[in-house]
Amino acid sequence: MANKVETIAVLTSGGDAPGMNAAIRAVTRTAIYRGLKVKGIKKGYNGLLNEDIIDMEPRHVSDIIQRGGTVLGTARCLEFTKLEYQQKGVEICKKHGIDGIVVIGGDGSYRGAQALSRLGINTVGLPGTIDLDIACTEYTIGFDTAVNTAMQAIDKVKDTSSSHERCSIIEVMGRHAGYIALWCGIANGAEDVLLPEKYQYDEQEIINHIIGSRKKGKTHHLIINAEGIGHSTSMARRIEAATGIETRATILGYMQRGGNPTAMDRYYASIMGAYAVDIMLQGKTNRVVGYRHGQFTDFDIEEALQMQKGIDEYQYEIANVLTI
Repeated sequence: MANKVETIAVLTSGGDAPGMNAAIRAVTRTAIYRGLKVKGIKKGYNGLLNEDIIDMEPRHVSDIIQRGGTVLGTARCLEFTKLEYQQKGVEICKKHGIDGIVVIGGDGSYRGAQALSRLGINTVGLPGTIDLDIACTEYTIGFDTAVNTAMQAIDKVKDTSSSHERCSIIEVMGRHAGYIALWCGIANGAEDVLLPEKYQYDEQEIINHIIGSRKKGKTHHLIINAEGIGHSTSMARRIEAATGIETRATILGYMQRGGNPTAMDRYYASIMGAYAVDIMLQGKTNRVVGYRHGQFTDFDIEEALQMQKGIDEYQYEIANVLTI
């Protein structure tokens, strides 16, 4: 059973994602509206351990909803996987009068929240990652902006690739998940889409596809490669050597984490932030907020971490059908 909540804190942990500021704003303003005090923890769990904690008022979150990144800063904290540092975090929470924490991040961030909950601090997690790899939710904060950023960049590369009749390999982010690659593969009209969940590491198949496409009259070839496969530059050299077609690799990198969040990321992050505060006030702890079947909902963190998520078979089939 959760403890009574009078003061909550909010932190962002792990990789940043567009829309995190919208979530911070919603947590802060909803909590204050509901009569709670709010504190911001800077730089994730590192900030908690270093007592980098500030008071939050509505004015502190004014004019941030349109900004990328996170105004609280973020960091990864390997120390927080150890019990002694988790206990230190709890003592610091008690020192600052913090009864509950809303944690915005991915799976690793949830494990930290789970540990705090076991030690008596109420916690709710929000899915903040561009990778869309959290199994309990159909939406994660930042994915929509990231995939649109990647799509627009790929369109530009495709323009010049077409002019020079090149083969282009464009590597997108996603860690071990292929969702950004899948969406861009379809949205950008790629000839090949390489996903960590599906790729068989058969480059000869790609080479045959490129040669076959040239014979059909296609003057350029676009390959979307997920970073979970990677090695795009060396792949480009091998493909050029095998086909005789100029092949270039472009790694989009961290630009996918930046930029002004889309309307979807601002909206969903705002609703999720408010939802996190409200379920904490209902007495819930050790929960993660998700969006499934058209509804905002929440799950036990342990249950959420055990869920599995894979690439939809039909969507993957269509990504390949559309390459002919």
